Amino acid sequence: MNASDAKKYIKKPDWLRVKLTDAVDYRKVKSTLSHNHLHTICESGLCPNKGECWAAGTATFMIMGDICTRSCRFCNVKTGKPLVLDPMEPENVASAVKNLNLKHCVLTSVDRDDLPDGGARHWNETIKKVKEINPGITIEALIPDFKGYKSSLDLLIESGADILSHNIETVRRLTPQVRIYAKYDMSLDVLKYISDSGVRSKTGLMVGLGETDQEVYQTMDDILQAGVRILTIGQYLQPSRHHLNVERYVSPEGFQMYKEIALNKGFNFVESGPLVRSSYHAEKQI
Repeated sequence: MNASDAKKYIKKPDWLRVKLTDAVDYRKVKSTLSHNHLHTICESGLCPNKGECWAAGTATFMIMGDICTRSCRFCNVKTGKPLVLDPMEPENVASAVKNLNLKHCVLTSVDRDDLPDGGARHWNETIKKVKEINPGITIEALIPDFKGYKSSLDLLIESGADILSHNIETVRRLTPQVRIYAKYDMSLDVLKYISDSGVRSKTGLMVGLGETDQEVYQTMDDILQAGVRILTIGQYLQPSRHHLNVERYVSPEGFQMYKEIALNKGFNFVESGPLVRSSYHAEKQI
């Protein structure tokens, strides 16, 4: 960390503490993932809720490998040249879901800009296989923007996912420095296309990157205009010194205020808190 970074460092508040666990279900999830050669965003993204969710028998599966073609400055997932897609992955994910006896499954993926369809067909096959082997299960798919290609989005819409989620991540002004390759309006277009299709849409927002409250409220309005009614809001936590600094820590009271304002604006479901991430308590949103 250089001198300028040190000056900007803000100590993490005492109330931002993660409860560790060594529950039986935690070990079962870890064993199942390893046996099926699967990745999770829980591990790759250093999610602070991994212990809580795994102890409850839930996990967010990350398909298409653990190497992303993008290098967003908030994200801990590895960047580089991805490996070829594993044709057995849809079957392996479906088997893992069955082994864990899940009633709700969350899937996400790295960005695969190296593939002509961004990996949309692989997504489609995975969702359908999970549904085939696990009758009655509900699925949330947290998807990339697929560069806005409608043909790729159509494959996700047709897949049978119960919720299609795509994260806006941050406010318009900060998007170029936070997501680099992604575009604020493209994400809104993706969300609107999903909403207009009739599939339930969802998005997530991080705070603590330098945004103002007014910018957060404007982002809420933009998201509502795109037809989205499910929103998660969480605190940005710096994964390493190579990532963007935390500019502020929002208090639990501040997150409660965001939740109340979002609900008053018209959202149907809002999960808002310091440790909230995209898939936190996702099963409640069905």
